[in-house]
This record gives sequence, C-alpha cells and structure tokens, in this order.
Amino acid sequence: MAGSLLKTSSMSVRTKLLQKTGVSLYNTSHGFHEEEVKKQLQQFPGGSVDLQKEDSGIGILTLNNPSKMNAFSGVMMLQLLERVIELENWTEGKGLIVRGAKNTFSSGSDLNAVKALGTPEASIVWTMHYVLRVYQTSAGVALCMFMQNTLTRLMRLPLVSVALVEGWALGGGAELTTACDF
Repeated sequence: MAGSLLKTSSMSVRTKLLQKTGVSLYNTSHGFHEEEVKKQLQQFPGGSVDLQKEDSGIGILTLNNPSKMNAFSGVMMLQLLERVIELENWTEGKGLIVRGAKNTFSSGSDLNAVKALGTPEASIVWTMHYVLRVYQTSAGVALCMFMQNTLTRLMRLPLVSVALVEGWALGGGAELTTACDF
C-alpha cells in the first residue's frame, strides 16, 4: 500500500516537473548569470541550428555544421536555446524531429571552443546525460548549467520528440538525444 502511494506521489511530482515549459532551472541565486554565458558563447561562431515548422505540426530541428561533424559551436548552443524557446511558444506543434546535417548527428562540442575555454578559469569535459566534469572553473560550471537548462527545456516540450540519429552522436550530441522522447 505504502509503495503504491509513493509511486503515485512520485509520478505526479515528476509529471508536474516535466510539464513546466519556459522555466529555467537556474538563476542568479544559483550563481548562474545567463547573459554572461551568452556573451562568452557568442565568441565562438560556426554552424547553425535550423528549425523548420511544417503545416502538419511537425518541426524539424537540424544541427548544421557538417564541416565539423555537426559539433556545437558557441553560437549553435545559443541558437539551440532560441529554437527551444520558439518551440515552447508553437501552439500548433505536435512533434519534433531532431537531426544532424549530412548523415552525422553530432560529434559533440566544437573542440576549438573547448580549447579556447580551456584556460584555468574555464576547462570542461562533457560526458553522458548532463553529468559534466569541470576543472578549476566557474565559467565551465556556468556553461554546463546553460546547456543543462537548454536540454531540460527541450525535454519538457509538449511535443513528441524523436532523435533521428545517423552516423555519430558523441558527447553533447549524445546528451541531446537523451532530451528526446525517442
């Protein structure tokens, strides 16, 4: 009896948490200053995150940086958040396909950006499902918080989402797949 009550209680809390769209996980009380992170990310151009919304209610989100196996540049991280916000406000949306351009899903983070952020103040290593190791860094923590926030918002979308994985899905690319329903 107690076990079933706990399961029911946990599921309703989980459902409530998942249904909160448009809500950031972190704010300044957590030491997270989103605008500062955005300024840092703007310094690393390349590629794009494109969104095509069909009349059928299906959206297609494409990681488009094929020269780097669709690795996320700083600008692409910003664009991913922008596209997620756009999808949060898309009332006609029913489903979302997340894919990479040119038969590669994503090779993760652009290593040039990671290297540039690899100062003692900002050195990060990405691993699976939001578990990130951060060395000597508050900037690295902020970047991790930014991406975790974006992917959690993607996961909370009231759309059925499918990661169409062709080719590699490494690091941050693998993380992106975990934010999709299928």
